Amino acid sequence: MAQEKFTFQAEVSKLLDIVAHSLYSHKEIFLRELISNASDACDRLRYAALTDAAPTGGDADFKITLSVDKKANTLTVTDNGDGMNRDDLTEVLGTIARSGTQAFVDQMAASTKDTGKKKSKDAKGGDDMALIGQFGVGFYSTFMVADKVEVLTRKAGDKKAWQWSSDGKGEFTIDEAERDARGTDVILHLDKKEKEYLDPARIEHIVKQHSDHIGIPIILKGDGGEDGDKTLNTASALWTRPKKDITSEQYTEFYHHAAHAFDDPWMTLHNSVEGVLSYTNLLFIPSTQPFDLFHPDRKAQVKLYVKRVFITDDCEGLMPSYLRFMRGIVDSEDLPLNISREMFQHNPQLTKIRSGLSKRIMGELKKKANKKPEEYADFWNNFGAVLKEGLYEEPENREKILGLARFKSTTQDGWTSLEDYASRMKDGQEVIYYISGEDADAIAASPHLEGFKAKGVEVLLMTDPVDDFWLPSVGEFEGKAFKSAARVGADLDKVEDVDIDKKKDAKKDKAGKAIEPLLAQFKVVLGEAVKDVCASERLTESPVCLVTGEGDMDARLEKML
Repeated sequence: MAQEKFTFQAEVSKLLDIVAHSLYSHKEIFLRELISNASDACDRLRYAALTDAAPTGGDADFKITLSVDKKANTLTVTDNGDGMNRDDLTEVLGTIARSGTQAFVDQMAASTKDTGKKKSKDAKGGDDMALIGQFGVGFYSTFMVADKVEVLTRKAGDKKAWQWSSDGKGEFTIDEAERDARGTDVILHLDKKEKEYLDPARIEHIVKQHSDHIGIPIILKGDGGEDGDKTLNTASALWTRPKKDITSEQYTEFYHHAAHAFDDPWMTLHNSVEGVLSYTNLLFIPSTQPFDLFHPDRKAQVKLYVKRVFITDDCEGLMPSYLRFMRGIVDSEDLPLNISREMFQHNPQLTKIRSGLSKRIMGELKKKANKKPEEYADFWNNFGAVLKEGLYEEPENREKILGLARFKSTTQDGWTSLEDYASRMKDGQEVIYYISGEDADAIAASPHLEGFKAKGVEVLLMTDPVDDFWLPSVGEFEGKAFKSAARVGADLDKVEDVDIDKKKDAKKDKAGKAIEPLLAQFKVVLGEAVKDVCASERLTESPVCLVTGEGDMDARLEKML
């Protein structure tokens, strides 16, 4: 078969150039990413071998090998995992199968422009790292140090091997090749300026810093002389170690590996549950929002293990969708090793694990919200809209989520909780008022709020699209109903404001009678275009406003549907 030449996706070509020139202060992460990919390949095959040992060919001794060739100026990362075929190479290395690639390129390009402010290299690198962490483009970091990358691979169970090759400048080739066994070699032809990555001591330092927690042995091949092969990592699952023996740096590096992320975790949850049901979780909440958080296919990136054996990273029953920002692992002692994907949805043990994880996560969020509200505000900015999906998805956790929810309002500068809102309610106020719309500043200036401002009544500003879905189903908080300020009946007759009420009482009856002919004329002119025309005390400056009828769908929800 003749060699085939392909062109990268247009966005990938731009991305390769941006990544290769943006992480100059963090180049060594390319090795972490390659080791992480190799570990995943071994995990996938180890799981497949639980039900069919044939693909392993009797070799279940998984390992990752690093080889240096100073004469050829190459560094090679080898694994004996599941390998790839031609289609895999085209799909995995020729494209980025994510809808937000162009958005990533745009953000990265914007971040490299001169803003007129001086930034240190470390600071700039940190910004880029955070951006790349949102999109996960680890393999392409190899072009920071290599002017050519080759991938020699053979899929487990196949007889054919394939070679992928690219200089990262827009094209790649795929050709048939020879490889004795399954697995993958990633061969980096290093740039002349990157000879440090041929130094065994430098390689060992990088592995110990970034990949010591990998559960598969990472072996540095000797040169055939006095120095023999050397295992560089402890090769034990981090989550099985006592928490007191794990440093924050080790947790962070594990997060980078498990989530393929570049940011640091905002929160780490490492717990073991023992009893009728035993499991360990090592979970993380990111400090940055993933770009595809609201994509329809987005799921929690939490890997399921059973007795330290990787099972799947696509277990829908493990984490509710409103916690899909979570990253990490769950290791069960009780689930069967041969659990099938069909069993995920209906396994009672998995349901209990899911319930326990949800309870613990929300409990830790509650502690953070109470003790460090400023830090919690960062979480809410990133993930609050997603968490609120749980208000209509899981009624059993509704009260917990309402307690965690934060909102902007007409009287507060920052975020406020429903509990704090309730404590500030005016005498005579019986409901929690809100108004929804796309922009907080725009809805805060709405004529619907004039009367509320005049009486000093606080109104919550609901700007997330999800708000229009959960509000009708939730209905109330601690006995206080939610009421839209843009809905009929949201008048403030019972709310006391002595200064205003005294002035109004004298004129109220007289004005009411005087306006009746005008209201009647409006009804005639408008006809069936409106349900009713009535006088209201909610307006203090504007002559008129439109409100939603009782029982009708809110205007924004109607527009979305």
